[in-house]
Amino acid sequence: MNRKTFIHQLGLLTAGTALTPALFKWMQNNGPFYPIRNNVGYFTGRGGTMGWHITDESVVVVDSQFENSAEDFLSGIFNIASGGPSRYLFNTHHHGDHVSGNGVFQSDNFEIIAHQNVPDLQRVSAGPESRDSVIAANRVFDDEITIESGNETVTAKHYGPGHTGGDSVIWFENANIVHMGDLVFNRWYPFIDKDGGALIENWITLLETVAKEADRDTTFIFGHGNRDFGVTGDSDDVLYMRDYLTKLLEYTRAGIDDGQSLEEISSVNQFEEFANHQSAGARLSLQANIEAAYEELTK
Repeated sequence: MNRKTFIHQLGLLTAGTALTPALFKWMQNNGPFYPIRNNVGYFTGRGGTMGWHITDESVVVVDSQFENSAEDFLSGIFNIASGGPSRYLFNTHHHGDHVSGNGVFQSDNFEIIAHQNVPDLQRVSAGPESRDSVIAANRVFDDEITIESGNETVTAKHYGPGHTGGDSVIWFENANIVHMGDLVFNRWYPFIDKDGGALIENWITLLETVAKEADRDTTFIFGHGNRDFGVTGDSDDVLYMRDYLTKLLEYTRAGIDDGQSLEEISSVNQFEEFANHQSAGARLSLQANIEAAYEELTK
């Protein structure tokens, strides 16, 4: 984010609040807090992008990253804002880079909210030796849940399986800001967690649904992003992710129909239409994505 954009967004965010000028001065000097508008913004830190809505009456946070970055987040926020008495933490899904800071928030009296599948997925992912130490949501929902936070209405919706079997999309309705969790990897090859209930076909459908429910002014926060494109965007970026997943299924299905082996299908280096996608390791690569698509299509 350049300085001009930051100052513009600062002006949008500070309008009409008493606490924010000091908070924004701190943000400007310390980072990695990035305001968007209406007391809503995001925090990069380490791991999946966190979202936040902060007032003197309440704090809403989306995802908790890791213990150390969660501590950095809270020490920064509570250095400026009282953030009480209402405190909520939403987990968008169960992966460690989004929930490993849960214990820090629990110790600061945050209610932890997630889709009903997330606690079990966390425990299974942790393995038998660590299962008992998992800090999971103490409030779960099926389709959607809404809370009021100061002047903001926050709704978490589950659209079915996508990146995992327990993904939530978090809508800050008055600010018109949506946190997508890992349902959008912005120009990154995504992690498709088949063991955790991922379903590419429905992932495509839910991205279309979310884009239709948004409007041209909606700002989206993404769980991860290519450095050249960042972790925020608009509905076009959501649909770009849909288009990538559609291409992935179509390409893999065509190879299967031609009688090719998985090894032959996954020998491609990139899709020409998505040459700006970056790999972030073996699990977040085109080859891993093709393997996940192959598994889904050959069950």
